[in-house]
Parts: sequence; structure tokens; C-alpha cells
Amino acid sequence: MLISRLILLLLLLIFLSTCSISQAKAKGPYALRISCGSRKDIRSPPTNTLWYKDFAYTGGIPANATRPSYITPPLSTLRYFPLSEGPENCYNINRVPSGHYLVRIFYGLVDDPNFDNEPLFDISVEGTLVDSLGAGWSNEDDEHVFTETIVFLTDGTVSLCFHSTGHGNPAILSIEIQQVNDNAYNFGPLFGKGTILKTVKRFSSGQGRPKFGEDYGGDPWGGDRFFNSLTTFGESSDKPISVESPIKKSSIAPNFYPQGLYQSALVSTDVEPALTYSMDVEPNSNYSIWLHFAEIDPSITKAGQRVFDILINGDIVFKAVDVVSMSGDVKTALVLNTTVAIDGRTLTINLKPINGSHAIISAIEIFLVLTAEAKTSSGEVSALQSLKKALQLPHRLGWNGDPCVPRQHPWNGADCRFDGANKRWYIDGLGLDNQGLHGFLPRDVSKLSHLQSINLSGNSIRGTIPPSLGTITTLEILDLSYNFLNGSIPETLGQLHSLQILNLNGNKLYGRVPAALSGRLLHRASFNFTDNAGLCGIPGLRTCGPHLSLGAKVGIAIAVFLALLLIVGCSIIWWKRRQNILRAQRLAAREAPYAKKRTQFSRDVQMTIHNQNSRTASEDGPILLS
Repeated sequence: MLISRLILLLLLLIFLSTCSISQAKAKGPYALRISCGSRKDIRSPPTNTLWYKDFAYTGGIPANATRPSYITPPLSTLRYFPLSEGPENCYNINRVPSGHYLVRIFYGLVDDPNFDNEPLFDISVEGTLVDSLGAGWSNEDDEHVFTETIVFLTDGTVSLCFHSTGHGNPAILSIEIQQVNDNAYNFGPLFGKGTILKTVKRFSSGQGRPKFGEDYGGDPWGGDRFFNSLTTFGESSDKPISVESPIKKSSIAPNFYPQGLYQSALVSTDVEPALTYSMDVEPNSNYSIWLHFAEIDPSITKAGQRVFDILINGDIVFKAVDVVSMSGDVKTALVLNTTVAIDGRTLTINLKPINGSHAIISAIEIFLVLTAEAKTSSGEVSALQSLKKALQLPHRLGWNGDPCVPRQHPWNGADCRFDGANKRWYIDGLGLDNQGLHGFLPRDVSKLSHLQSINLSGNSIRGTIPPSLGTITTLEILDLSYNFLNGSIPETLGQLHSLQILNLNGNKLYGRVPAALSGRLLHRASFNFTDNAGLCGIPGLRTCGPHLSLGAKVGIAIAVFLALLLIVGCSIIWWKRRQNILRAQRLAAREAPYAKKRTQFSRDVQMTIHNQNSRTASEDGPILLS
């Protein structure tokens, strides 16, 4: 009985796990597509792709769009970022599950003759500079009209930033975030969360037209990759071939290539037995190269009939490649990958036959390998955002994205330092003097715990100096001069033992300078407290009298006011009472003669009445006593 119950329980667990796996497969990879500038969700032909509205991701201005290329998604709006909103503007997208993602950004042109037709700007993904749009990008029908990267996202967010270079306003047509297999495009030991792959070239060889993954009917886990079409490497150097037969081992993990990618190919000719492809690249960079093959030539039926070497920039990287032997059969996909360091500006791939007369290739993918930038400490980024809000930073300063990376575009007014041990950037300086700042200093400024200097002089900052500043033990320079700060100097500033320069002059501070600070003047520290009428206690300032706190001063003022109010009230009451007495006396004096006559008359009347009522005893009758 017990054994049967255990068996039933085991079967139930297997059933539940199977259901969960099925649900996970049915759910598919995470995908988010944003139609920038759109106020509603839309679907685009011909694949009925869903694009979500652009809401609450960023600033900028929505506008009508012009598509620069036929491969650009058929969307009618975009979002552009004028320089008045700052040099850096970012899409910050939250609630993205941790994983491996293909991130693609399409650019557009503002449909307005008053705008620069081709803005030039830099693009960063997760703080790493991945692309710079060069002149002429809008006239291309290839990878120049978009930027595509493959990146690991681990903190639930993705930050895509656009950095102005002074040549027009960045204009973004669409953003796509598509989850791929965690092991997709694993190019070797450097693969992982510390690297980003930027798509440089991806094309199919032979017949056909440019296609996206959905056009091929590819697996969603492969991402909706764009494959351009290259019909020849050079005039008379090759010929295209194609088949409609199924290709084995194509759409498999982890890259899930579409089968159609292998149904066409380029084959070299007798005129030029070798196949050669060349392109310009960035010097001193690493490139990951993926070569795709399938033996679809009907003249090749078994292993050994076509063998060739593969050379990159003259060096053999794959020797004696036999597609049939290495894939296992004809019409079977084979993928070869290598990563090479390129010193010059040219990448040349050469397929040189060594047995048989011709070489063959189905597709090529080329990625630039980028080292992912380390990010700034999240606590310090949060503190800077609080400071931005409290000080009402003008839009022209930007302060969007990561303050320290990409290193080519740090925030204005924030100095950064890299901690190699923790692989994090920290803020070690704030230089925002004479920037027209308003508002107040927030307590969160103390979270910038690596600051060595703060210069906020020459602004219109109000309120008190937060005592939390005294916890930034690394602080050496603090300049808050010529603002509208009030209150007393916090005692905690005396705890800043590294402080060498303290400028608080030109404010509205009052009270005694903390003894710990005044003592530091003997140790070559430079402190300036002048132009604060209420400060006292050190040479150069007035002598402190009985020191009253702000509360005591307010209490005395209220007491004096109430006393004055009481005196005024009593005076008014006394004056009114005096007026009433004088008025009564005047009335009494005016009516005195008439009162005397009325008194005599009253007496006469009373005497008359008394005489009439007086009688003798005889008139009153006999005595009642016997």
C-alpha cells in the first residue's frame, strides 16, 4: 500500500514537471518591441509584428518619421532628443528578466524640412559605447541603419543611451529587446557577462533577398536576426546555387539558425577557384567570425570531393575543411567559428581549395567583440539622481544614464574613479559651480561616500547644510560659498579630518563656528566664513555673546509680541472705561437743577398723602378694650 502511494506521488511529480516545462516552452522567449514616439500599440505588415507604444521610458520629443531604408520597420513615428535636453538621453526599460538578449535599435529621420536630415551621434548599451553613426548612414540599405548587439542583462533593466556629438538631434525609430539562448554565440573563453557582441556583418550567400528571422520562419529563440543578401563576392569569381530540399541540423540550440539560410550558397568558378571576401574593420580589435556551410551542390555526393583551407588575413584558421565529412552528410548544416585579433583596417576571408576545384559557402556573420564597461555603484547613481532633483539641475547638463560610462561621455560636473578591486566606478568629485542651481542640499549626498571635493559655489542653493556631509570622511575640499544657505554650521563637519579647504563665505549662516573646525585653522587648513553676519567665534568674525538657539530666539520674539499685544489691549480697555466715566459725569452735571425740583415736588406729594391719612382716635371709633 505504501509503495503504491509512493509510485503515485512520483508519477504526479513527473506530470507536474512536464506541464511546467511545456508551459515554459509555450511561453517562449521574452520579447519587447517599442515603436518610438507612438502613442498606441500597433502591428506592422507583413508579419503582423506587435510594437508597443512609447510611454514613460525617456524624455525627448515624438515626431513623424521618414524611413531611411526599405529594411527599416514600417513605422510612422520616432522620438528625437534636442540638445537643449542635454548631451545624453536614455531609454531606461525596467522589468526585463535576467538573461541573454539581442538588442536592436533602428534610426530614423524627422519628417520636417527644418531638421538636419542626417543626425550623427554615439550609441551605448548598458554603459558600453557600441556604435557611432557616420556620415552617409541614412543612404545605406544594410547594417548602417540600425545597431544590433548581443548582451547579457542581469539587473532587471536595460539602459540604451544616445550621446550628441554636435551634429543634429539623435532620432530613434524603434527598439527591440529579444531573448536568445544563454549560450548563443559562445565564441570561446572570453564569452560571458563581461563581453558584448556588436553585429558588423551578417549575410546569406547566393540567391535571395535580405530577410529577417521571421521572414525565414525561424525559431523565436534565435532572435529576429537580419540577414542581408550577397549574390557575389566579385564579378566572375563565383556563382550562386540554391535548393528547396530540407537542410538537416540547422535550427538547433543554441543559435537556432533558420533552415533557409543554408538553401543557397556561393561556389567558386574556374576563373577564380578561391572565394575571397574583404571588408573594412576597426584596427586593434577582436572579431568573432561565424562561417556557415551546407553541401547543396548536386555534383558533390560524398566526403573527400570538396576540401579547402580557410584563411583570415593570410593565416590558416581552419585546415582541410570537408563539409560533408564534418557535418555528417550532404545538405547538412555546418557552422565554424573563430575569434581573431585584427591590427590593420581590413579583414579578408579566403576559402582556398586543396582537393577539388571549387570552394563553397552559405553565409557569414562577423561580430566586433567589445569588453563591457563596469558600471557605477548603484547607490551612488541613486544619490546623484536625488541631488539632480533637489538642486533642480538644468536640462542642458543631462545627467541621464550612467555618470561614468561610456568613458567617452561622462556626466558634466561629476568626476569618476575606477576601483579595480571591486570593478566599480565611484564618484570622487562634484564640480557644479556657477550653474544656476536652485533648491537645497539633500541628505542623500552623504551616499557619495568616495567624494574628495564638492564645489557648489556661485549658485542659489537655499536651506541648511545637511549634517550628513560630516560622514563623507574622504572629503578634502568643500566649497558652498555664495549661495543662500542659512542655519548654523553642523558640528559634524568637525569630523572631516581630511578637510583642507572649507569655503562657506557669502551665505546667511549664523551661530558659533564649531570648535573642532576652529581648531583645524592651526593645521594649515584654509577655511573662509566671511560675509555671514550671524557667525562668530573665530578670529576675523565677531565675538560670540550669550548664545541663543534658533528656538530660543523665536520664543523670545513671540513673548515680546504677546507682551506688546497685552499692553495695547489694556490701554484700549482703560481708555474706553475712562471715556465712559467722563461721559456719565457730564450727563449728571447737565441734569442737576431739574433733579432738585423733582425731589421737592416728590416730598410735597408725600406730605400731602401723609396728612390725609392721619386721623384722631375718636374719628377712628371706640377703643376695643372694655
